[in-house]
Amino acid sequence: MLLIKNGYMIDPKSGREGKLDILTKGDRILRIGKGLESPGGECHVIDAEGLLAAPGLVDVHVHFRDPGFPQKEDIFTGAAAAARGGFTTVVMMANTRPCIDNRKTLAYVLEKGRETGIHVHSCANVTMGMKGGELTPMEELAQCGAAGFTDDGIPLLNEELVRKAMERAAALDMPLSFHEEDPALIENNGINRGKASAYFGIGGSPSEAEIRLVERDLGLALETGANINIQHISARESVELVRRARALGSNIHAEATPHHFTLTEDAAIQYGALAKMNPPLREEEDRLAIIRGLVDGTIDIIATDHAPHTAEEKGKSVTEAPSGIIGLETALALGITQLVEAGYMTMGHLLRLMSTNPANLYHLDAGYLAEGGPADIVLIDTAAEFIPETYASKSVNTPFTGWKLRGRVARTICTGRIVQ
Repeated sequence: MLLIKNGYMIDPKSGREGKLDILTKGDRILRIGKGLESPGGECHVIDAEGLLAAPGLVDVHVHFRDPGFPQKEDIFTGAAAAARGGFTTVVMMANTRPCIDNRKTLAYVLEKGRETGIHVHSCANVTMGMKGGELTPMEELAQCGAAGFTDDGIPLLNEELVRKAMERAAALDMPLSFHEEDPALIENNGINRGKASAYFGIGGSPSEAEIRLVERDLGLALETGANINIQHISARESVELVRRARALGSNIHAEATPHHFTLTEDAAIQYGALAKMNPPLREEEDRLAIIRGLVDGTIDIIATDHAPHTAEEKGKSVTEAPSGIIGLETALALGITQLVEAGYMTMGHLLRLMSTNPANLYHLDAGYLAEGGPADIVLIDTAAEFIPETYASKSVNTPFTGWKLRGRVARTICTGRIVQ
């Protein structure tokens, strides 16, 4: 048993908050209330005075690189990075090698996930080999434990295939997550076409590449009733398209990353390949539009797109280096610093974006604090400042190293056990 005393609890699902104690037994919450006492026996007590008690965070967009790229990350180090960042539940993307288009690879990643201290789920692919030509056996993969479907990393260009995928996913009541970048419009990925591309003397990636596919897939989702997620949204026009679509259908979702609501293309100029990602960092108007979308509910999920790469890879030129940054260990602090401390939203709103909403998208028993609910809890010192310098991740590819951030994870508890 575990007793958390004297903390200030926020449950973003019910809106309940206040100075409350939490008693867990096994992997569930037994009681929530004031003045709870240890029942004796083997009960570990944590004094959470001055700390915020919140549901364990949920990230539905991580790359753990296993199988295929263990030098960048593996499922154990990815899970350790997640726990350090306050995440108790993650959903892996399926662009591993081999990719997760079959039951054998899916079983491999899920089995390894069960050996970590947190909940590791995984999507399966939408198309075989991520080649965009043939749908995977979605029904079979769903039965084998896939949390949803995505070819994240590679956009789906065949409109009729996307329609069929949506119809099958809708029948399964499972989400589809889309990477929206039309390669026909991109000369150099990872760098915005504008000031940044001009600085590097390259063609870059225009926002139109995202807008075109976002518009198509929102239309198809409204036709089919599919539950879809527009991943790592980057352009202000895309935000507006999602806003209009959400007014017409309840199954439309969108996610924003901490780097897209924090940085602009100026960071690509400053940090080079460390701030190269797909879709790229864009202009200040885009960043502010993303924040407005998070505030008004147009964008209902914050996800990290945790994308580890080796220092050698990221040390290449901006056109040769791979896109992506790590994010699990800085996401919460960036949310607190850039959104809560800046006055855009309350802490409860931020927690809803980082726990309740992503859990709901993937039908996960997570993202809330309630008696009988999962004993997945993060304790946060919201006032503490820290500077990211070392990481539990194998990789260090992030522009946020050395930044002063507010909001330090004090404890991460998953299934009633302290994992960080």
